[in-house]
This record gives sequence, structure tokens and C-alpha cells, in this order.
Amino acid sequence: MKTLLAGGTVISMDPAVGDLAHGAVLIEDGKIIEVAERINAPDAEMIDASDRIVMPGFVDNHRHTWQTAFRGIGADWTFAQWAKAMHGTVKPHYTPEDVYAATLLGRLEALHSGITTMLDWYHVAQGHPHEDAAVAALQEAPARSVFCLGAGWATPISVEADIRRVRSQLDGDGLVTMAWGLRGADDTGIDTLARELKVADELGLRTSLHTGGDHRPIDDMHRHGLLRATTTFVHGNGIGDDELRMLADAGSFLSVSPDVELKMGFGAPLTGRALAVGLRPTLSIDVVPSVGGDMFSTMRTAFSAQRGLDGGLRARDLLHFATIDAARSCGLGDRTGSITPGKDADVIVLRTDDLTVFPVTDPAGTVVSAGHPGIVDTVLVAGRIVKRDGALVGVDVAPLKHRLLDSRDRVAAAAGVPLDGTWSPQE
Repeated sequence: MKTLLAGGTVISMDPAVGDLAHGAVLIEDGKIIEVAERINAPDAEMIDASDRIVMPGFVDNHRHTWQTAFRGIGADWTFAQWAKAMHGTVKPHYTPEDVYAATLLGRLEALHSGITTMLDWYHVAQGHPHEDAAVAALQEAPARSVFCLGAGWATPISVEADIRRVRSQLDGDGLVTMAWGLRGADDTGIDTLARELKVADELGLRTSLHTGGDHRPIDDMHRHGLLRATTTFVHGNGIGDDELRMLADAGSFLSVSPDVELKMGFGAPLTGRALAVGLRPTLSIDVVPSVGGDMFSTMRTAFSAQRGLDGGLRARDLLHFATIDAARSCGLGDRTGSITPGKDADVIVLRTDDLTVFPVTDPAGTVVSAGHPGIVDTVLVAGRIVKRDGALVGVDVAPLKHRLLDSRDRVAAAAGVPLDGTWSPQE
């Protein structure tokens, strides 16, 4: 089966392909076959991309999707309040059905906004049925996902058996793959962290780890030989410039969640400091109880915050962080993240005739400075059209919304949580 996207402005994110003011992208059997100004493919299904921008789908490499049902409830919370609310108060009442409903709607939301690849950083840690529910939800969503299985919040409990169990189910290269959400040495001790990294290497799993603070966590791992090119470090606020350089030297990745970091008091995002030592940052949403779930607003916050600090960054840098850099952090740089012949066709088509972005003079600048989910017209994942004319294809959203509302109301009632905007957890 062939699909031809014709007549659009192509932002490929591949230096060898470049950008095309008026170009075409030919897709066959899920792969990008050709990118050129004009392509003759009379046997292909043609999608008219006139007045559209064609670019790779976004990659969100860190989102706790199980919290989707409580969107917006923590807009005013500090980090301590979020931890108390989500982990200490509502999580104990989550059933597998609650995890499933939140994960599925959260993944569809991300897809709807143009995020074709997403790492779901799971730390519900309520048992095998909860894990299986999260995996099932990701498999139902027509998107590329990484199930990043972690333990509960700041718990020393081993999850090695869980990792091996789920790994046996996701031991392939399908749309849903697996990673390991590690805890830091502060939670488990350096010996446990070393053992878990060894197991991850044995199983061929990439890892993700929340870190930060001024107690030299990266230096500690460096001294013990635990830094890996297969690990993404999340946040990192408070670590030293020399520690960032250690990450760069090891080939590790950094995931910046600018909205959460600024709102919850983590400190300034590390975007510019990372670049200064040769470490390419990537971008992630984190938690939707506190921030928006789309990559447009995330790019904008990261851009504005860094420009306010030192005037650095250009709009295209943000697109790079949110596509090819993040894809590489997930170990998927050879499959997605750019419009490159031979890669899977994870592509989004953005409207340029919408009044909120019209007229488009600088396509990259417009996407970063003015883009929003409302301009995401078409989305393809591995060549499959999963959103067309602004609507998800083959998804009956209404009953899924009802399931999520029922889940939220049940969990809130069981936890004694008000849903009238007055909840302010004690720190």
C-alpha cells in the first residue's frame, strides 16, 4: 500500500534531506520511500498537503500517563503537594481498570496532538494486573509507545521479577516496546542501582532515571562506572555543570520537563547548560494534573525560559529536541524522529491556513512560537493514517471519556478527594 503526501512544506529534520517549500513524501508498507519536490505515484493514495506543514511526529520521552484522569487538578501545586496527592492519596485506590482508562485516554490525547512516540513512565506499582492493564492500553492505541516500568514512588522494593515478566511479553520491535524506570541510589543504594543496570544490559533494555539536587548524584554514578549511553536522566535540576559533562561524555540523554520544573520549584530547566557542554536535551510533558499535555506548549516554555536566561536557542533547536533527539533517547533514532527514506512513516501534517498561525512565513518558527494541537490535521504512525481532517480514525472517543470520568469519580470518592477545585494537599 502506498500513500503520497503532496504539495506541503516539508520540515524533514534530516540534514541530508533538508526542507522543501513545496514537496512530497512517498510512503509504502509503512516506510518512507522517497522525499522530493515532486513524486509521480499514480497508484498511491494521495493526501493533499497544500497549505500544510509536513514534519516528523513529536516524541515525548517521559510522561506518567496513569494520572490523566486528574488533569488540571494540581495546576497550583508544589512538587511536595503533587507527590502527596498522586502517590500518597489517590494511587492506593487505583484498580487495573483505572490504570487502563487513564493510560488509553492519555495516549490518545498525546497522539491527537501530534505525539507519535511516547514513553509511558509507569510507577503505579500495585501489582501485575495493573502493569498488564497499562500495556494493554498502550497496545490498543494506534501509536508508537515505550512502556517504561518502574517501581512505586521512592520505594526500595525490587521490581526485577516484574521487569523480566513484562519483558517476556514485549520482547520484540512492534509499536509497543519496553524500558526500565530506575530509582536513584538515594532510594535503593548504589549497589542495587548497579545490579539493576546490569540486568537492564542483559535484557537489552534502555533505562530512565529521575535525578537532581546538589548532592552530586551523577558524580556518584560516574565514580561507580554506572553512566550509560542507554540511560535518559529526567529533570536534573541542581546538578553541576561538570556532572552534565559526565553525561555528555557517557553519551547519556537528558529529558527536560520545562513546565513542571518551573511551576513546581525545581529551578531553571537545564536546556542551555546542557548544550554548553555538548549534551543534547530532549523534551517531555511529565504530569497532566499540573501542566498541558502537548509538545507545542512544552517547546514554547523551554524556548522562552532559555531565551530569558541568555538569549540562546533558535526555534529549530526546539524541533530537534522534540523529534530526532528524543527518538534517539528512546533507542528509536533509526526508526523515527525524521522524514528520512527507510525510516518508519511517523509523520504529522499541520494546517497553515488556520487563523492562529496564518500567514506562515517561517515554518519552523511558526510551529514553535504559535503551534497548538488544533492545527494537527493528519497523523500517520508507521504509515497508518490514525488522524485525518482533525479527528482520530477508528476511535470511538465518547465511551472512553465516560470510562475515564467514572474512574476519576470513583478514585476521588474512595480517597476522599474533592473535585471542586478546593483540594490543596498538605506538604
